[in-house]
Amino acid sequence: MWQLFKEFFMFLRQEKKWWLAPLVIILLLLAAVIVFTGGSVLAPLMYPFL
Repeated sequence: MWQLFKEFFMFLRQEKKWWLAPLVIILLLLAAVIVFTGGSVLAPLMYPFL
């Protein structure tokens, strides 16, 4: 798992595509919210975003 992050960081550094880092972080946070609130009371509030 850490190898994937290391390779991604090396890609960003080599290709100078730093604008991808915030995009990936936001997507990972959104995925975490969907996974952790899938069975909770917040699930109906997420339907417009899916």
